[in-house]
Amino acid sequence: MKQTLTRCLFLFTLTCTALFTPVAGQAGDYSKPEELVAKGTAVFKSFMQDPNMEWFRNNVQNAKGIFIVPQMLRGGFIIGGSGGSGLLVARDPKTGEWSYPAFYTMGSVSLGLQIGADASEIILMVMTEKGINAMLSTEFKLGGDVAVAAGPVGATAKAQTADILAFGRSKGLFGGISIEGAVVAPRYEWNESYYNKPVGPVDILIKRTVTNPQADELRAALPRIQATRTKPLGS
Repeated sequence: MKQTLTRCLFLFTLTCTALFTPVAGQAGDYSKPEELVAKGTAVFKSFMQDPNMEWFRNNVQNAKGIFIVPQMLRGGFIIGGSGGSGLLVARDPKTGEWSYPAFYTMGSVSLGLQIGADASEIILMVMTEKGINAMLSTEFKLGGDVAVAAGPVGATAKAQTADILAFGRSKGLFGGISIEGAVVAPRYEWNESYYNKPVGPVDILIKRTVTNPQADELRAALPRIQATRTKPLGS
């Protein structure tokens, strides 16, 4: 029993080290928030051009927020896990304009029979006020604190009722993409680094007290929509 427990702890440590220790030269090795914004912009543009993402392309303008994880790394042997950095932009219901990005981490650990590794590109469409409010908190769990569902594929597909719709593309030994149970939390140090002052998600997404021209290309790539008369986000 003691040997089995020791082996499981060793495998857990090995898995977490492989998942969450940056490796120089990897596409997901983002050492600066500017790199994440550049990659996130490229991933969003790629989703908009992907013929398999027709529903996403036709409905993304209805989202209250767009959360982009350019590379979600997943792997494991018996004990698995996933991890990645992401950025969130929120739409102002009064003006229809998108905010500058706020930075987050997303990750989880799972136990079960599994072996392999993959890397996924993930975009979450935040569809409700509850979903936005969760993103403004210090930490929340997808599928626990907010309802999450797989985004539909195909122009005529119908979306499930959920706070967040998840779209992704994956290559590797695992099949499909699952973010159920993943924990999302702000990266305060990256937010401060990117805007050169201590700021949180509320300051960036709701109060909009900071800007960074480096993210203008991302904001220009987001869908333009007409403003609607609704209460402010986060209220």
